[in-house]
Parts: sequence; structure tokens; C-alpha cells
Amino acid sequence: MTLLPSIVEQAKQFQTLRKDLHAHPELCYQEHRTAQIVLDQLTSMGIETHSEIGVTGVVGVINGQQPGAGIALRADMDALPLDEHNDFSHASIYAGKMHACGHDGHTATLLAAASYLAKNRDFCGTVYLIFQPAEEGGAGAQAMIDDGLFERFAIDEIYGYHNWPGYEQGMVGLTAGAMMASASEFEIKVVGKGAHAAMPHLGADPLLVSCQLVQALQSIVTRSINPQESVVLSVTKIHCGDATNIIADDCTIEGTVRCFSEGALQLIEERMGKICLDLCAAFECEGLLNFKRSYPATINHKAQVEFVREVAEDLLGTDQVVPFTPTMGSEDFSFYLLQKPGCYFVIGNGLGGHRDQGHGIGPCMLHNPSYDFNDVLIPIGASLWVKLVEARLGADGISRK
Repeated sequence: MTLLPSIVEQAKQFQTLRKDLHAHPELCYQEHRTAQIVLDQLTSMGIETHSEIGVTGVVGVINGQQPGAGIALRADMDALPLDEHNDFSHASIYAGKMHACGHDGHTATLLAAASYLAKNRDFCGTVYLIFQPAEEGGAGAQAMIDDGLFERFAIDEIYGYHNWPGYEQGMVGLTAGAMMASASEFEIKVVGKGAHAAMPHLGADPLLVSCQLVQALQSIVTRSINPQESVVLSVTKIHCGDATNIIADDCTIEGTVRCFSEGALQLIEERMGKICLDLCAAFECEGLLNFKRSYPATINHKAQVEFVREVAEDLLGTDQVVPFTPTMGSEDFSFYLLQKPGCYFVIGNGLGGHRDQGHGIGPCMLHNPSYDFNDVLIPIGASLWVKLVEARLGADGISRK
């Protein structure tokens, strides 16, 4: 592993900044303080900035010494609605808000790379630094696209990374094709007829129907989907009634669907609609399905994956670059990849030994109240970003047709 010396020398500065961001987390589309810090940092580096893209998004523009193609590097900025269990010095100062996914580290890493690139513009083309809001359920990537991201900036390719607990620190995980699943949410309202609990024959019990419905929905995965497809259909909430002696008028079922292919997703939605309609009707109830497609699957482009692999192996060593097993989690970087070729990859956050004293007893996993970003990743990720830019926008890099 041979990191860029100047980035290593400056690492402490950006690690301190990361801890400040961790202590001051902001939820989706509320990242005003974070965005201002990003703007101030970029401006102090002499980088052209554009703000309020997708509400709170920021884009920095670094032009190389010669004209050429444009590549984008993305970092997400938002935190999660979660109470932090850590009590170290940089723990969240806000109740119900926590950087439990490492977006504070992603932001600091990209700022560290920006500092180097602003001083060393020996590349042909333009680097676009995307600091994105609202990855955690707010579809901030789509918001930035809707706000003209790809019309305003000549982006030919786009790259992003996520820290990954469980992988050795600094290890890069890559896969071409489907990397993360799509995420969809559903709400089913079963409308029946209320009655006294002692006289159920006078009503139509929506809770009884809902119990049947939860079982029936699982048959979609086991009997309608090709067993070689990866699909998860989870019912996570049921709400019905407010009293023990009353059969309620209606019941609400909620949950999520995750899969990799568009064909499977279309089939699931169609089967859910038919099962809701027909099963509820069989019990003299009405079933109303509201199916919301939130994030599409994250599908990496092969050429860009191979490029990242070459850069990562050259920088970190071949033993530090491994195949990534696709996950059923989702990521709104997928919206970018629908419009531009690119690659999303992971960098190992380690096994949790990096945490200072004062962390909670839980594992150091994503979306866990005892999580903390591993600051060792900042110089690793920043060096990787720089090497990627220099290789991709060098004399033999991509060219705009």
C-alpha cells in the first residue's frame, strides 16, 4: 500500500473535520451546516462551487490543465434518525440523530481528495465533486438529477464508495452488474366490517384476512419467482384496532420488497395486487395495495469496475481488492448509474477495533447505534480518488465523443 504522502500528512486535519461532522449530524434535506462546511472548505481550496442543488446538495468543479472528459466523485452527507449509544468526545450532540452509516467519513474523504486535486491539476478534463443530501430514504441523488445535475455539468462517468464494516480496513470490494438490490415499500389496507368481538358473524374481520394475506404474500417468493432470483419480501408492520372487544373496520399492513431485476419486481407487484384483491374478496373484504418503488437496483458498469480494480490494485495491492457479494440493501447511487456509466464500490471499515473508548457495546455495523467511521480510511479513500482521476483523465483516459 503506497498512499500519497501529502494526503497522509494532511489526514489529521480531515479526520478532525470528520469528527466534527459526526458530532453534528443532520437528517435528509436538513444538511445546512454540513453543506456550509463543504462550501467553506472548497472555497478555501480555490475550487469553483455550486450550492442548493437538490435542496442542500453541493458540487465542486476542478478543471485540469487541459480540456477533456468529465468524471464525478460522489459523497453523501446525511445522517440517520437514531439515538447514538457511544459517549466518546465526538458523539452526536443531538438526540435522535446520528451518523450511523459513515456519511461523515465519505464527506471528509472527498474533501481530502479535493484538497490535493486543487493543488495538483495535472490531468486533462474536469472533476466534479458531488456532495449529496438525503441518501437515507430521501432519494437525494434523484433530487440532484431533477435539479439539473447532468444538464449543468458535463459528467461522462460517475464513481462512489461506501465504507463496509466486516471487511478488513482498507480492503476494496468490487462487482460488475447488480451490486445492491432495489428497494420498494408497500402498504395494504384491508377494509372489512366492524363488529362486537363476541359476535364476529355480524362483521367481516380484516385482521383475520390480514393474517391470511401475510402468509399468502410469501408464496410469491417461493412459488412465483425463479428460485435463482434473489428476492426478499418482508412484512414489517401490522396495525389493527384499538380495543380488545372490538373487531375493527380495517387493518393496515406495511413492508418492503427487495430484488435485483426489473422483471422480478414487476411480477411481484402484479402478484401482490391480485392476491390482495382476490383473497380479501373471498372473505368479503376489500384489499387496497399502494406499491411504491423507492430505489432501483444498483447496477455497476463493467468497464468502470475493471478500471477501479486496476487503480485499486496498483495503489493498495492485489490482495486488498476482492469480489463483493451483492447485498439486498439499497443505495440511491443507483439513480446516477441509470443515466451515466460508473462504479460503486466498498472500502473495508474493519471489525470495530478502531473505535475509541466510550463506544457502545453493540457491533460496529452500519445503522447501529454503536457504529463509528474508521478514520484510517480517509487517506486511503482520498488517495484512491486522486489516482482514479489521474488515471481516468490522463492522456490515455476517456475521451468525450
